Amino acid sequence: MTRSADFWNSAYDNNTAPWVIGEPQPAIVALERDGWIRGRVLDPGSGAGEHTILLTKLGYDVLGIDLSARAVEFARGNAAAQGVPGARFEVADAIAFGAAADAATFDTIVDSALFHVFGTEPEPRAAYVRSLHALCKPGGVVNILALSDAGPGFGPQISDSVIRESFVDGWELEDLQATQYRGRVTASALEQKPDLGLPEGSSIDVVARLARIRRV
Repeated sequence: MTRSADFWNSAYDNNTAPWVIGEPQPAIVALERDGWIRGRVLDPGSGAGEHTILLTKLGYDVLGIDLSARAVEFARGNAAAQGVPGARFEVADAIAFGAAADAATFDTIVDSALFHVFGTEPEPRAAYVRSLHALCKPGGVVNILALSDAGPGFGPQISDSVIRESFVDGWELEDLQATQYRGRVTASALEQKPDLGLPEGSSIDVVARLARIRRV
């Protein structure tokens, strides 16, 4: 479900963001280790900035963007605290960012937990996919880590079919596999799923999907 910038800002102001875990997602770390990130990289919905920071440390030319000004402020502070002041972040709407692009400029796009926010809303989801197509170079790759409805968990969840149906014209779905997404149990998560059986502040790995999609 799409949300306003104010909603995302409040998650940082109130420390209720379950995606702020103090480290990169293990699935994204493995993605880089396995060679699926190259060239110039875009991190849309960069949140706390962990992936932009990681990839900057590793020598990639990477830009993190987020709709939330608080997220960008948090990410910049996070980068400074980790000794990576060169990590770059901008406040930007991921849909409008593609519409404003002069030409496809990114070799790799790493979407960690943004695509699933659009859930089953066809119009904004289609607009986001068009934006990705505009931003990704021909032959480039979009990697999507999204929460799956195949198991228990919390937050926005999508089916495999949503991924398959969204990336058709101008895309080739090369891989779609089961993985996990690491989250933090917050008060809001416990309100949504009171039967999690974990105390607030705990880490939890939930069912997710990792897709690799090539722009043709």
